[in-house]
Amino acid sequence: MHKIFTFIIVFLSLQLASAQQLNCEIIVNAEQTGQNNLSVFKTLERGLNEFVNQTRWTDKKFQPHERINCSMFITITSFEGESFNGTIQVQSSRPVYGTSMISPVFNFNDEQFGFSYREYQPLNYSQNTYSSNLVSVISYYVYTILGLDADTFAPEGGTAYFEEANKIVTTAQQGNSQGWKAADGQRSRFRLNADLLANTYAEYRTALYEYHRLGLDVMHDDVLAGKTMIAESLAKLKVMNNRRNNSLLLRTFFDSKADEISSIYSGGPAYEKSAELRETLNSIAPRYARSWRNIQ
Repeated sequence: MHKIFTFIIVFLSLQLASAQQLNCEIIVNAEQTGQNNLSVFKTLERGLNEFVNQTRWTDKKFQPHERINCSMFITITSFEGESFNGTIQVQSSRPVYGTSMISPVFNFNDEQFGFSYREYQPLNYSQNTYSSNLVSVISYYVYTILGLDADTFAPEGGTAYFEEANKIVTTAQQGNSQGWKAADGQRSRFRLNADLLANTYAEYRTALYEYHRLGLDVMHDDVLAGKTMIAESLAKLKVMNNRRNNSLLLRTFFDSKADEISSIYSGGPAYEKSAELRETLNSIAPRYARSWRNIQ
């Protein structure tokens, strides 16, 4: 009997481990409310961490070293009863092949984050069913993270995940919360998802693959070849920018990548077209002009 019980425990542990696709840290900060010691905030934080890390988001099995490292930093700015308002900063990264380097992939601050939550309320995601704005927002970012990560490993590898996020956009509109409709501005969840799936911005997803898989991942073996491919991927973003200037995807890309790009081209073997690269970067991401000065 003891052996059977032990086997069941081990089996369930293995099932839970195989279900995990993310290593996600979620922090709920309520200092701005002046009541950050209330138990509801710790309960919310614990519940969200369990929800994201223990839900099976895809049928694809991830080995422990393949799980995506990400974080969600929720700032509660105000609340009344069970109604909360705030922001959510979402970040994700992926390892670089053959090195100990971690490359940032996604860095996005969502200021349209309002939700209702009752302490100890169960959090569950059901495809094509609206549960709550809290579940919808968190699930949407999970699938966006999965999609962007997949795009860095295979051309358009994240399409299925972006389409799942699009289903969330559609079902969440019935909740009448901000961020899910075209009218909600140029930094909304609606706009981010629509642009990821639009042919107008196809170069963004191509650049993600070439930058990471054909650029960063070969630098352990040939630094100059990696630098050359990364520069070529950035040139594709210039083509996209010429078509649609200062797009959300472009800003999102450089919010994640500016420091990394500066670091890549500020040391090691010199890239012979560095002047051309600086010109490209200054034209499409002038906000980070100070970083581009380090390119040599």
